[in-house]
Amino acid sequence: MAGKQLKTMDISALLELRGKIDAILTGKRKELEAQLAAFEPNNGGHVVGNPRVASLKVSNGKTGRRAKAAPKYQSKKDKSVKWSGRGMTPIWMREEMKGTKLKKDDFLINKS
Repeated sequence: MAGKQLKTMDISALLELRGKIDAILTGKRKELEAQLAAFEPNNGGHVVGNPRVASLKVSNGKTGRRAKAAPKYQSKKDKSVKWSGRGMTPIWMREEMKGTKLKKDDFLINKS
């Protein structure tokens, strides 16, 4: 319905409407900036001055990362092919076990 009204408006009316919209958006922007300012760390690190809320932490992006797993299994045919034991059984191990009595434990690097 508003689309039909916009089509029939002249240029001066459209410019006036644009000015009103710009004023409304400027007011909304100022409100949101004031709300964001309440979250800044210069307020003691608390959210909106509430001392019971934990302080805001900035993550360095390295949390939860693991070191590369050491290999536990190695191929009987090609000693350079190794597997850590994480995830699915590799194709080379499945192929070497197929049709033989070899088990997963037979591929262990350190049998102790």
